[in-house]
Amino acid sequence: MSLNYQYKMSEKIKLSIVGTRGLPNTYGGFETLADYLVRNLAEEFEITVYCSSKDMTSRGSRYKGANLKYIPFSSHGASGILYDSISLIDALIHSDKVLFLGFGCGFIMPFLGKKQKGKIVANFGGLDWQRNKWSSFAQKVIKKAEKLLVRNANALVSDNVGIKEYITREYNLESTLIAYGGDQAQKEKITPTHYKEYTFLKNDYAFLVARIQPDNNIQMIINAFAKNQFMPIVIVGNFNNSQYGIDLKKKYKNTENVILLDAIYDREKLDVLRSNCNIYVHGHSAGGTNPSLCEAMYLSLPIIAFSSGYNEHTTYNKAIYFSNTEDLTKIMNSLASYDLIKIGNEMKMIADSKYKWNKIANKYKEIITS
Repeated sequence: MSLNYQYKMSEKIKLSIVGTRGLPNTYGGFETLADYLVRNLAEEFEITVYCSSKDMTSRGSRYKGANLKYIPFSSHGASGILYDSISLIDALIHSDKVLFLGFGCGFIMPFLGKKQKGKIVANFGGLDWQRNKWSSFAQKVIKKAEKLLVRNANALVSDNVGIKEYITREYNLESTLIAYGGDQAQKEKITPTHYKEYTFLKNDYAFLVARIQPDNNIQMIINAFAKNQFMPIVIVGNFNNSQYGIDLKKKYKNTENVILLDAIYDREKLDVLRSNCNIYVHGHSAGGTNPSLCEAMYLSLPIIAFSSGYNEHTTYNKAIYFSNTEDLTKIMNSLASYDLIKIGNEMKMIADSKYKWNKIANKYKEIITS
């Protein structure tokens, strides 16, 4: 029976979003998803977003019409499993439906009752257990958590055709394909102030924004640009949040063709830098649909993406792809042979059709109320 018949018309369905570090969002795919679901659905649902009081610097009680509820554990590392599990249990007590993002609650799923499991819509994102930032033991733990989550949730969402195929192949289960939006990114004009702060804006440049971690192939991309004299690469990310990022910044800080910038949380400034680049390079490899790629597509940017399989699905095989430093070097040396304007226009057409948040939110609304 549809929830539309279980609740009086005057009542809103209580929806909890669990598994993110919290809102407001800075970086992160799930946080971006939570943000735009709130923006699009807060008038129709009574939404609570669970947040980590350890990770969030701002701790307001409301965001864009949603309630924010804080749990005193970090969402990162091993404590993330505890954070996700406590958040989910609390959400099940106080909510009609729960959208769980990630895998961290997997180990408690078998112990939930049938009624509680019936409330849960799960999206575990990409294949997190494949990320090489994890030890082999951690990868096994994550894969087990993923399995328990998938086998016990009431409904599953896959954000990429590749993930949907993986769920069918690995677990013999069906999932609903719902990607991410990219229309939060906007084209911005360069002002004299921007030229003064970022002198590279006066010339051609490639651009990348990402979390600075190994599975995003940051080192591979830097290697291609550091050893050649084509346009420089500008990389924006959280370099100071890991030893990996700190080491990269130290090693390449004086490299002429590589510009490494700390994370930029001012969206307008970030949009100035990426919407005016000549090429967008995307190195994510861990699977799923990445919001930063959808955003670049929406900005009509010619995209050179790592050949992960998932990136090909997201871009409908219309971008340019590389598998290693040598591939990327060859592509950059032969840019004149590509119709970059055509590629950028194709990216925008796909984004307009597939990656707009109002369409994404409506698909989530359908699965939540079914």
